[in-house]
Amino acid sequence: MNIIITGGAGFIGSHVVRLFVNKYPQYKIINVDKLTYAGNLANLKDIEDKPNYKFVRMDICDFDGIYKLMQDEKVDGIIHLAAESHVDRSIKDPFTFAQTNVMGTLSLLQAAKLYWDGNYEGRRFYHISTDEVYGALEMTHPEGIKPPFSTKASSGEHHMAYGDKFFTEELKYQPHSPYSAAKASSDHFVRAFHDTYGLPTVVTNCSNNYGPYQFPEKLIPLFINNIRHRKPLPVYGKGENVRDWLYVEDHARAIDLIFHKGKIAETYNIGGFNEWKNIDIIRVLINTVDRLLGRPEGADMDLITYVTDRAGHDMRYAIDSSKLQRELGWEPSLQFEEGIEKTVRWYLDNQEWMDRVTSGDYMKYYEDMYAGR
Repeated sequence: MNIIITGGAGFIGSHVVRLFVNKYPQYKIINVDKLTYAGNLANLKDIEDKPNYKFVRMDICDFDGIYKLMQDEKVDGIIHLAAESHVDRSIKDPFTFAQTNVMGTLSLLQAAKLYWDGNYEGRRFYHISTDEVYGALEMTHPEGIKPPFSTKASSGEHHMAYGDKFFTEELKYQPHSPYSAAKASSDHFVRAFHDTYGLPTVVTNCSNNYGPYQFPEKLIPLFINNIRHRKPLPVYGKGENVRDWLYVEDHARAIDLIFHKGKIAETYNIGGFNEWKNIDIIRVLINTVDRLLGRPEGADMDLITYVTDRAGHDMRYAIDSSKLQRELGWEPSLQFEEGIEKTVRWYLDNQEWMDRVTSGDYMKYYEDMYAGR
């Protein structure tokens, strides 16, 4: 198979590219990425010279370029991860989110439809979305309860839910931010291309990811870095908002499984069965970073700084991925405490990567490289 993976230089995308390149040497993996601020080829240094890997710098909104690439590479499958994804940025600049997330997805869909031209045998368009399209859930149990499902990976002491309801594949969409509205729109286009043209599509909606190579505007890498340098930790509102967290390599494994064995036209929710209040996860991060740096655990709790809440801040997200577990046998492999330990260690051990990203040096390098300097 010849597979395009969009957004493959980003956080989740780089883990998916690495998994496919290493696991399937018989495939050709074409990583298509515009290299915006969140794209970093340093995320893929370990596989950049593999014979079955190719990087193409391209904007997914470039329909002509995407269509020609599909023809040139005889593409059999698309795994579409490229997206603007930071809610705060979407509040400030909704147009960019609509352009990339909606029009970019439409560009890929149309290119696939025209190139495959009804010959869909062995071909697949896999669209990765977010749990945020479902809106928000009420936090009916602020102190937590045992959820109505369990997995081996999340059977630790913390495994709990903060409400009775969960996001299932049957829920109607209720996006509350420009980011989630743009993703919801792209999801609808994907399903419409199946219903109208028969395009072999599959959609997944995933919970919050964490792990190595995440751009440090997101909570976990940002706070690890701030704790290390004893900078303030800005917490929205009271930090009571709840999110379901999944280790990024577990998400990549789910994508691999669904791409190969998921049913056409189906939707699968991917989650960690792993709800945490923001303030609790921040305390875990402080304790872990302090311990690994040889500081007294909790020494940096005074870095927590409460700030005005984000506009339209959803209270609780919680994925029920029982369908994926039941039909395809997937479940997360790591308990959260183990995943956080691995994640904190990676960021502490890769300070050079963090410094290049936070300084913006990596962007200048790509600008010079692609300008021929």
